[in-house]
Amino acid sequence: MSPPIQTSFKLPIPYRLFFLIIEPISALVGAYFAHFKQTDYLTLTHAPTAADLLSQGQTSPIPTGVSIIMSQLANLYLLFALNEALVLRSTGDQRVWKTVLFVLLLADFGHLYSVSGLGWRVYWDVREWNAIDWGNVPFVYFGASMRIAFLAGVGLGGEQGGKGVKAA
Repeated sequence: MSPPIQTSFKLPIPYRLFFLIIEPISALVGAYFAHFKQTDYLTLTHAPTAADLLSQGQTSPIPTGVSIIMSQLANLYLLFALNEALVLRSTGDQRVWKTVLFVLLLADFGHLYSVSGLGWRVYWDVREWNAIDWGNVPFVYFGASMRIAFLAGVGLGGEQGGKGVKAA
């Protein structure tokens, strides 16, 4: 027998602010820079690689293949923003919230791993961080921490079976 469907739960303000507003806006900013400010995005990600790409005498500032990949990344940021801002806002079912946030937690780990090519210092050397590093490391650490807290039930009060305030 499957557990009863929970139609709503009390969503604490910190979760509401982060998952429904702050993080989707942050992902939209990432999408904007990855698509419309590709040179800046590449330079902030790894300046030596960007300088090498830009010095190869291309007819456009960014090689076509790299530009396509950057636009695909922007599309994934957009998907990320929409999943959080719209999918989570559309349901009060805590199982859906937990599923979406678990998948995003896995993506956090992948995102943190993706910057490992910059060396281990990127994970802890605050003095060396630029704007994109602040988004790639501590912001992702914070997001992962928020997801872990939510998945562990921190602040959710154990409300069950639709007793509580609708999540969105």
